[in-house]
Amino acid sequence: MDERGCPVVAAIGQGRSLSSGAGLNVSAVDVTMCAMLIESVPNFSEGRRLEVVDALAGTVAATPGAHLLDRTSDASHNRSVLTLAGEADAVTRALEATIEVAIREIDMERHTGEHPRIGAVDVVPFVPLGDTTMDQAVTLARTFGNRVAERFEIPVFLYARAATRPDRVRLADVRRGGYEGLRAEIATNGRGPDFGPARTHPRAGAMAVGARPFLVAWNINLESADVDLAKRIARRVRESGGGLPAVQANGFMIEELGCAQVSMNLLDFATTPIWRVWEEVRAVAAEDGVGLRESELIGLAPLAAFMDVAAHAGVPAGAPVEERFAVAARAIRLRNADPMMALELRLAAARAAEAAEAARAMSAMNMADAADAVDAVDAADTARGAGS
Repeated sequence: MDERGCPVVAAIGQGRSLSSGAGLNVSAVDVTMCAMLIESVPNFSEGRRLEVVDALAGTVAATPGAHLLDRTSDASHNRSVLTLAGEADAVTRALEATIEVAIREIDMERHTGEHPRIGAVDVVPFVPLGDTTMDQAVTLARTFGNRVAERFEIPVFLYARAATRPDRVRLADVRRGGYEGLRAEIATNGRGPDFGPARTHPRAGAMAVGARPFLVAWNINLESADVDLAKRIARRVRESGGGLPAVQANGFMIEELGCAQVSMNLLDFATTPIWRVWEEVRAVAAEDGVGLRESELIGLAPLAAFMDVAAHAGVPAGAPVEERFAVAARAIRLRNADPMMALELRLAAARAAEAAEAARAMSAMNMADAADAVDAVDAADTARGAGS
């Protein structure tokens, strides 16, 4: 199978924490593809009150058929990202449930954070997996956007492949001016939503809903607290500034780490691989005598994205997956590196965990049935003895 393909997992564990040390041989993982799966990576404007993030994640995990694969929170950005997958109906039911929680718990009038945002549920992308087509993902995004706009009376803007206007393909254009700017301009010409009222929700603001290919959200932390340097590097490496194709970038200060960060979205890692971005950021930072401390992945990435880095580092394609992943992680100084950062491996591990749980449950049920049968025989024998 082409490693760029994403597998379908018939039964994925409900939000369980998985690691490569949990008895899974990542070299022998079966990543067979199946049909009609959707991934969604909703971004929520809350990264400091972890009890709220727990409630959002728990809502996904409690939705039958929706499978929570990853969660990431950032206090400086005041933002959290969940990764979930499943059949479209289950995924959209889980997403609607999280919107309900977000509207209740997040007030955009009080929200602050480094990351651009327009709402409590800031962005909801749909990513086709397996045999699901991009056209199906677009239809799903538009249908979902219309439904939640009506249900929650919130303005919804379509972006990426689901956009109905060329000036809304780029998420940055939809979020121009942030929540405060949109609140002031939403009723003016050209800024009205695709669905819902031409005013921001009093608590939840607005929402962007789209369909797109797999995006790798990846950050590089500098050995410097110079946020202006991070912003200059971002301008140099991003596509809109004449830099690397399919790369979006911005610079932030990450207070809890005491360093500046180049925060990036890699829109097509096959066009511009992770290793190429790392080398470009390193070269630009070196012009100011600054090194790179580490990189961090937000959510998951396709296995092929890591294998590209390993191949560039000279690891043979026939080497075990865990060896190639380890070399790739060292090459880009990936923080908290774990093979389960690869989407295919996470899905396969979840499938294996749930299959084992189902087998245990079936075994327990069979033992109970056998015990009941023995009790029935004993009862019958006792009855016959009493009647003789």
